[in-house]
Amino acid sequence: MQDVKDFDIKKGTTVAELTRQMMQSGGFTAKKLADGIDIVKQMTADKNCVNFLSFPADIVATGTRGVLRDMLKEKMFDVVVTTCGTLDHDLARSYKKYLHGSFEMDDAQLHKKGINRLGNVLVPNESYGIIIEDKMREFLKKMHKEKKTNMASYELIWELGKMIGKKDSILYWAWKNKIPVVVPGITDGGVGYQIWQFSQNHDFRVNIMRDETLLSDVVWNAKRTGALIVGGGISKHHVLWWAQFHKGLDYAVYITTAVEYDGSLSGARTREAISWGKIKGKARHVTVEGDATIILPIIFSALK
Repeated sequence: MQDVKDFDIKKGTTVAELTRQMMQSGGFTAKKLADGIDIVKQMTADKNCVNFLSFPADIVATGTRGVLRDMLKEKMFDVVVTTCGTLDHDLARSYKKYLHGSFEMDDAQLHKKGINRLGNVLVPNESYGIIIEDKMREFLKKMHKEKKTNMASYELIWELGKMIGKKDSILYWAWKNKIPVVVPGITDGGVGYQIWQFSQNHDFRVNIMRDETLLSDVVWNAKRTGALIVGGGISKHHVLWWAQFHKGLDYAVYITTAVEYDGSLSGARTREAISWGKIKGKARHVTVEGDATIILPIIFSALK
């Protein structure tokens, strides 16, 4: 049994020192976050561990995009599983600006002005639908001309990252470092819609079965597996689904704001996944409740 110790934060206190104090504080989410940081440190330092990063698209509309980008730039994770909106926001923000707003703005007035609200982030039409349509038509025509017409989602995304070619892009660093980004719901967004539309009069297909083959090969050949899972939905489930074929993750950190009493996957804690064999009973695991736009920058800073 350890004593609960008070925080002692002074001018110049480092993130590493703050993390150590969170661990000693014994206090609620602070200690869970410190545990999560320690687990991510261990799994990313484990050379025999294949590490997954899973996250939803909304945080890519915020400055947290920079944290996700740098995690791939520094090769902290081996495989990413996310949603189509990540492609949308990363592509759009590579060329256009999103703006600050507030949760209390008049949405009817915003709609009249051609501005979409994502929480307290404003996304003008020209910064989203219009630029995605323009760039995807350009990119898809180029792929088709090069006879790249039947690709897995991760192969298509590498092509997008290469053509975006901008160092502030998540997809650029996925391509540069050959980190597969798998999008199981590839048609659920602006990029996916443009792919579908292009396929109506061109021989062009996304072969999602090739994504599953990649994930199968990765999981079956791994000695150990770990995952940092932000939020829920299809990206969270897809990582856990494949983890069961490895007899469960060896390391798991969830970040969520969802509740568990409604039975949702988004709110399910790590312990529930143990019952399904998706996380090992002896795994290091923790669920950290909180906003990823706060927690992810702290985790990344602590790993530096």
